Amino acid sequence: MIRAAFLLALMATAVPAQEAAEAARAAARQIEAASAQLDRASSARDRVAALTETVRAYEAGLGAMRGGLRDAAIRETELSRKLAAQDGEVAQLLGVLQGIGSAAAPQTLLHPAGPVGTARAGMLVAAVTPGLAEQAERLRADLEEVTTLRRLQQDAVSTLQDGLRGVQEARTELSQALADRIDLPRRFTEDPVRTAILIAATETLEGFASGLSEIAVDGVDDSDPLPPIDSRKGALALPVAGQLLRRAGEADAAGVTRPGILLATRPRALVTSPTAATVRYAGPLLDYGIVTIIEPQADLLFVFAGLDTAFGTAGEVLAEGAPIGLMGGTDPDIGEIRSPERERGGTQRSETLYIEVRQGDAPVDPLTWFASDKG
Repeated sequence: MIRAAFLLALMATAVPAQEAAEAARAAARQIEAASAQLDRASSARDRVAALTETVRAYEAGLGAMRGGLRDAAIRETELSRKLAAQDGEVAQLLGVLQGIGSAAAPQTLLHPAGPVGTARAGMLVAAVTPGLAEQAERLRADLEEVTTLRRLQQDAVSTLQDGLRGVQEARTELSQALADRIDLPRRFTEDPVRTAILIAATETLEGFASGLSEIAVDGVDDSDPLPPIDSRKGALALPVAGQLLRRAGEADAAGVTRPGILLATRPRALVTSPTAATVRYAGPLLDYGIVTIIEPQADLLFVFAGLDTAFGTAGEVLAEGAPIGLMGGTDPDIGEIRSPERERGGTQRSETLYIEVRQGDAPVDPLTWFASDKG
């Protein structure tokens, strides 16, 4: 797996933006720690945990690089436009500076007003020259910054390619480690007939979640119950890095309102369990794509709809931070990542994850459980 080269280049590439640079350094440390954890992993469960951290670290690192490159591209555009608008002024400045620099001493004595005019002209030049020099220095600094920014973006191409290969390889290894895992705790065995009947009778996601909570589950192992999470209400991490598109109860473009929230995510983003929980359902449902429903505690369900790949099966007990699945789409190419226009337009967050929370038989606003900087 590609790690070392990406670690070093990651920290150097995000220089233009302070926040992005710090995020890149944090991601580099996270990748290094995950790599060490992976080297120590002795079981399938350990490998899953280490690879999960590796994928998340690569995603954070690529996100930091996108931020740094976006700021670099925006700054380069601003400077280029500024310099283009000053073409006439720059040409005039260069002409004046060249005239001053090439003036010979005998020529300065030929001032039409004689010695007094020559003295006055000399004083005028002496007064103007510092301002001209200061203006020339500002232009030189702007040109050097443009050159640095262009070189930065050119050098970032190989780093981005390494990062994309790294996260793709980590996802593949994670999927294999999940397939090899056999020691995951299980609270019950799903009754496929009851589940199939419920799916056939379901017309809405809300109806399925409500019906699922009423299905009697045989053979439940409550010898080691999950700890309650009421004390963590409002502080749970969102299951995927993304932007809040729509709050609970907000109408979509068609005027439809739903009780959950909608997050915009990057393609192939990893979705993880925000807390230890039992998987109640994982699979396709209606037109929501792949749906995973987990139960952190009795009478509480977290519904995640819109996945492309789901990990785990009903009855399994997930640890906090365990992978739930992957979003759909394909990783963008280098040109798309480097484009500030595409980033501002939101086209790099092309996937959406719908999150619904149900307590008892009623939906509640997910942001009462999950921490969000948009809340």
